[in-house]
Amino acid sequence: MIYLDNASTSLKKPPAVSQAILSAIQTLGNTARGAHGYSLDAASAIYDAREKLAALFNCPRADHVVFTANVTQALNTAICGVLSSGDHVISTDLEHNSVLRPLYRLQSEQGVELDFVPADRRGNIDYADFERLIKRNTKAIVCTHASNLTGNMTDIHRISKIARAHDILLIVDAAQTAGAKAIDMQALGIDILCFTGHKGLMGPQGTGGMCIREGVVIRPLIVGGTGVQTYRREQPDRLPTLLEAGTLNGHGIAGLSAAIDYINEIGLDHIADRKNALTQRFYQGVKEIDGVSVYGDLSREHAAIVTLNIGDLDSGEVADTLFEEYGIATRAGAHCAPRMHTALGTKEQGAVRFSFSYFNTEEEIDQAVEAVKKIAKQSSES
Repeated sequence: MIYLDNASTSLKKPPAVSQAILSAIQTLGNTARGAHGYSLDAASAIYDAREKLAALFNCPRADHVVFTANVTQALNTAICGVLSSGDHVISTDLEHNSVLRPLYRLQSEQGVELDFVPADRRGNIDYADFERLIKRNTKAIVCTHASNLTGNMTDIHRISKIARAHDILLIVDAAQTAGAKAIDMQALGIDILCFTGHKGLMGPQGTGGMCIREGVVIRPLIVGGTGVQTYRREQPDRLPTLLEAGTLNGHGIAGLSAAIDYINEIGLDHIADRKNALTQRFYQGVKEIDGVSVYGDLSREHAAIVTLNIGDLDSGEVADTLFEEYGIATRAGAHCAPRMHTALGTKEQGAVRFSFSYFNTEEEIDQAVEAVKKIAKQSSES
């Protein structure tokens, strides 16, 4: 089987990841829930992971790395924790429902004002639209680092300059770029960076989090047990405890920590270069095939994603054929990106997304190109 659905979740992990999870299951207790060795070992392992993530993303403080179950929980925590009734927020058409649905809920339930920077038919945005949409009560800009549908990347540094000039918070969804692209949150001017562990970071599912600039205040989404300040009615107010109610996924975090070690050993630049080469190899192979429409702008910096349709074939039908006849796993449909599909004109047909991993091979890419050619030819002859 050829796995080209890495934008959903990375399937092949570094061997050390599963080894670290197994060891953690057998040896780690519950952090901050005791003074015995097993609990202290868990606390040490989790703090070690915080330090690695802080170094990877240049977050100034390890205790400002907060763990969540996934990037969806991180985004919900960030969005709902900084916005209030009377605030205005700007987002973009590139967003995943993990951004859109919290914003829509705040709009309907609390009257938060909401505007979107539109995308064109290639999935690109005009950065002047951010300036155009800013109001006196604009509190935050929430945007993705890379579209999970087209792979188009946003210029975060350019957006942050606009945000800084107007004293606006910048919340970034790095679901498709964390572990795949270099992210320096201080150089880029990011206030809250939300990430998941199971995609580019090559860690296990059930891991994610956020890196928070010093001075940014976020109200907790969930409150409860923390192991400290038990007799206080309110959630403890210091990070990371403020935003980490309940038992952390220590076993998964241990696996994520091992994945970061692997990324550091191989080198993030090397990983990014390889994934970019595989992406371009596939794109160059399919872009001229008769009947194939490729979405997005691959002339610019891009995530390891190529999304296409074949004629007027339903995207689900194409994905089923790829898997059943060629053993190639992709993702078809709407990809939790309704505004992007509307902008591209693919709302009814959906699209087939191919997404690539450091572990994919050139031979696998070439086989996928040949499969697309064959399906396109069969479609034109029918």
